Amino acid sequence: ACSGWFFTANCEEGSKGVIGQAIGWTWRYHLGSLAFGAFIVALVQFIRYLLKYYEQQARAQKNQVMVLILKICECLVWCFEKCLKFLNKNAYIQIALHGTPLCTSAKKAFYLILRNAARFGVIAVLGSAIRAIGILFITGATAVLGYYIFTGLHPDLSPAVSVVIYVFVGYVISSLFTNVYGLAVDTVLQCFLACEEMGLSSVGEDGFVPSTLRGWLKESAGKPEEAELGSE
Repeated sequence: ACSGWFFTANCEEGSKGVIGQAIGWTWRYHLGSLAFGAFIVALVQFIRYLLKYYEQQARAQKNQVMVLILKICECLVWCFEKCLKFLNKNAYIQIALHGTPLCTSAKKAFYLILRNAARFGVIAVLGSAIRAIGILFITGATAVLGYYIFTGLHPDLSPAVSVVIYVFVGYVISSLFTNVYGLAVDTVLQCFLACEEMGLSSVGEDGFVPSTLRGWLKESAGKPEEAELGSE
């Protein structure tokens, strides 16, 4: 949906149902890629849980050497799982942008991250900070509002259990919302990088570049020209 919004002509913004279109494309063209990516992550998680099971068995037999080896293997598999999830997410974005299979999209995403490591790092840090602030704010606001509503409706009852439920519900909702927000930010970043690398900077009513990003694209498009003039 974000990629569809990004590449929609400025004169047609708001007139296309990009969310419905994105859901239709996903079910028709990319369902297999989504399932394959989820299967790979699930397979790695299964291996990690299997190592955890063997560690418990070794601990029951008081085999400390094997426990240490399995813990190291668990740590390595956990790190690999985190990297795989990150690459998988960016591969899904590449599938939405180019319509390529999962493995091809993962390869494109990997090299795109390597070429723009600093940008991805900055976005990751800022995104994590905004996500944490959003979760704290939404969860706290839900708990406070729930407390006042509950005490207003039932002043004779203790609000402790209800506040715990409000905190749990607020945390779940805020986590889901901020995850969608983070994925949208990553998608817009890859759309921007695609425009930058392919030299697409169509502006104006017939163009598609959002007004807030036009200046950045113009600056990046002017850098190669400045470098060539400097070398001459």
